[in-house]
Amino acid sequence: MKALLNDGSVVEAEDALAVLRHTTSHILAQAVQRLYPDTKFAIGPSISDGFYYDMDHEGGFTEDDLPAIEAEMRKIVKENLKLETFSMSREEAIAFEEGRGQTYKVELIRDLPEDAVITFYKQGDFTDLCAGPHVLYTKQCKAFKLTSVAGAYWRGDEHNKMLTRIYGTAFETKEDLDAYLAMLEEAKKRDHRKIGKDLKLFMFAEEGPGFPFFLPRGMVLKNTLMEYWREVHKAFGYDEISTPLIMNQSLWLQSGHWDHYKDNMYTTTIDDQPFCIKPMNCPGSILVYKNEPHSYRDLPLRYAEVGIVHRHERSGTLHGLMRVRCFTQDDAHLYITPEQIEDTIEDVVKIIDTIYTQFGFKYKIELSTRPEDSMGSDEDWENATNGLKFALEKLGRKYEINEGDGAFYGPKIDFHLVDAIGRTWQCGTIQLDFQMPQRFGIEYTGADGEKHTPIMIHRVAFGSIERFIGILIEHYAGKFPVWLAPVQVKVLSVSEKSREYAAKVTAQLEEAGIRVENDARDEKIGYKIREAQLERVPYMLVIGEKEAESGDSVAVRSRDSGDQGVVKTADFIAKVVKQTKDRKD
Repeated sequence: MKALLNDGSVVEAEDALAVLRHTTSHILAQAVQRLYPDTKFAIGPSISDGFYYDMDHEGGFTEDDLPAIEAEMRKIVKENLKLETFSMSREEAIAFEEGRGQTYKVELIRDLPEDAVITFYKQGDFTDLCAGPHVLYTKQCKAFKLTSVAGAYWRGDEHNKMLTRIYGTAFETKEDLDAYLAMLEEAKKRDHRKIGKDLKLFMFAEEGPGFPFFLPRGMVLKNTLMEYWREVHKAFGYDEISTPLIMNQSLWLQSGHWDHYKDNMYTTTIDDQPFCIKPMNCPGSILVYKNEPHSYRDLPLRYAEVGIVHRHERSGTLHGLMRVRCFTQDDAHLYITPEQIEDTIEDVVKIIDTIYTQFGFKYKIELSTRPEDSMGSDEDWENATNGLKFALEKLGRKYEINEGDGAFYGPKIDFHLVDAIGRTWQCGTIQLDFQMPQRFGIEYTGADGEKHTPIMIHRVAFGSIERFIGILIEHYAGKFPVWLAPVQVKVLSVSEKSREYAAKVTAQLEEAGIRVENDARDEKIGYKIREAQLERVPYMLVIGEKEAESGDSVAVRSRDSGDQGVVKTADFIAKVVKQTKDRKD
């Protein structure tokens, strides 16, 4: 695809889809301008799965407005308008946008350097401040769809005015668009918020916005997940620790979090001293390391922590379990010598691979480099980044570079899971940190008898356990594998005559450690089966008079494949116990 640059030249687009989507955002703004001429425009970038445009219109926009806007966009595409670019000086550009009443554009221009050359793109009756690039003609943007409307503070600052953000997506072909829209429909069916409510896993309350409540079945799911996590970590040689939820502000000043993260931290006062509710577990882990002297023979030292953290998120960004203000991190901090970097990273990648493979996830790897807001020397950053690169290359793992997205204290490897319908989720991360050990002055005695500073590795596998549960709900559409299902079996009695035997079967299953519920209600068996199916329970045992008379058999129904026939109760129990132990369906 050819792209028009802001100097008027035409080149082959490096990222054709991003260029197409960005142009479609301009078509969206042009359509809105035609239909609602008093609208003020903010920004309209392309994003990973489409584009959006932030706008200021009296009364805002709703989902009901999208069909009319889409229809006008199609007219603009059909007009096949040519895109043209031109530039102005900063003063000319300000005067131009002030004359049009585009106050947000004026603010953007004023933030640019005095000698900046300001570029615009024009298509027919619409002109927009933009650095480009764009496609050559609007007709190239045929396959698009407006998807949703949301609120967005100007420049992401909650003290600024709330604008309307219209989201959309665009593809090069209608077939690609249709496939994406089908995926969105499937995603709606898998929405963890609805399924979580239906399966009685978790809830939210007005008294704690952004703070999830786990219900009994949800706690079974969470605890089962963590039992697996602890088993894997024990096998890989980790020791589990626990650190306080609240610690003195001086700790966070020393770690650097207060300078780089204070806007996301909750604070309190104890004995007239400022304290912080921890947003991260790492400073507490360092205090554990400092509790006793260490030798090079102790390293690598692997501390795992299932720690609850609190982070202030704006109310508009909260989203079920995916974005909350309180969550549990499956954290680990490893303390190593420089010579141990590659081998340790290799072991960490193996444990993360083990965990993701268990759930059937494929994943992509990104190496995130130094951000603008960082601490430490250029040499330390180069050494840390190269350490991660060499480890990945030694493992033969393919990875992409994500420039400038590292943590403020070090570069990181991010793992992006691919779920059952092709969406990606960033979960696991490995961060190499030269800075924090230096700031806290932690040491080990080397083979030479001298004191040395260890290197610290921060890593998570699930990331946020709450978010990972949300991802699992959507990945499985609530149909958890047998080993993970909060309720593995439902015993359904057909009539009063079979209830006593149903209770006996339930007791047998419970004794074998199977998570079972007995539905002894006076309801028709068809109703009970449908309800258990909606609850996505892996197995239903239908207990009628024939099964009761046998005294040792059950009629089995599978959630996924229906009627399984009559089997011996002991054989069924052995099957479920094995599936649970092996963690397989």
